[in-house]
Amino acid sequence: MTDRLVYWAYALGWAVLKHLPEPVARGLFDRLADYAWRRRGKRVLQLEANLRRVRPELDEAAMRSLSRAGMRSYLRYWMESFRLPVWSRARVARDVRVEGFENLRGPMEAGRGAVITLPHMGNWDLAGTWVAQQGYPFTTVAERLKPERLFDRFVEFREGQGMEVLALTGGSVNVIGTLARRLREGRLVCLVGDRDLSEAGIGVSFFGEATRMPAGPAALCQRTGAALLPVTLWYDGPVLRARIHPEVVVPEEGDRKERTRAMTQEMADVWERGIREHPQDWHMLQKFWLADLPVRETVRTPSAVRAEAAPEAAPEPAAEASGS
Repeated sequence: MTDRLVYWAYALGWAVLKHLPEPVARGLFDRLADYAWRRRGKRVLQLEANLRRVRPELDEAAMRSLSRAGMRSYLRYWMESFRLPVWSRARVARDVRVEGFENLRGPMEAGRGAVITLPHMGNWDLAGTWVAQQGYPFTTVAERLKPERLFDRFVEFREGQGMEVLALTGGSVNVIGTLARRLREGRLVCLVGDRDLSEAGIGVSFFGEATRMPAGPAALCQRTGAALLPVTLWYDGPVLRARIHPEVVVPEEGDRKERTRAMTQEMADVWERGIREHPQDWHMLQKFWLADLPVRETVRTPSAVRAEAAPEAAPEPAAEASGS
């Protein structure tokens, strides 16, 4: 799909889908998910390759069933996000259930600030809206998308939900410095942090294999004294559930790099347990483990702090579903 087609596809979603009756919208996106799944495009095949690491005991039929559920969960994220601007506070409160909120409330009330980190799981936009409605507006980081108009629409959408969005590149502010300043002010930062295959990423073991994750969350917490709080998300029928896990504390031993690595591994271990429990809601349609990359290939990212404005594979299911 060209940049122009991608933009108009998303613009149509925001303009039209929020006005459809919910059963119609949900049925439409389930059909789109099933169509993309049946076509067996590269993103669906990669999703299955990733899920085999999560659930290696499944036979082929069970894996196909899981990947179909995964595509439906992924398209549900988009359906909900297109409709979220017209959801009332009561609707958000009804459809989001959060465990462990005291793990966030404690450091925020103490004035420490906190970094919430989460994988590409469930609906992070909906969860973020719920957090902002509890009186904790937050700052996040968005990697620029093409076309520029699409990036601007995502920023506008998220700012409308109570988020401060910093552009990772091309902006006039120092991203790391601004995040650190917000945390020192006792505020909240939210980052999607389960994938950074650049050379700046921290090597971790995930489901027994090597990958890389961003150093930014752990480094920011060491720098500012903020609490590092991993979160997992999953769908439970019509409800989005979230679990705010206990703080990942800074180790007493080791230099800064060693402490960052230990904290990032602990964060990854928390996510691993959550993804194992709810694999269909981990929306990882890209290469994730280093073993899947050719020698010396890395994802080109300008920074170790990553919090995508949209899932990196966002245009792909639309392309598959349109037959382009």
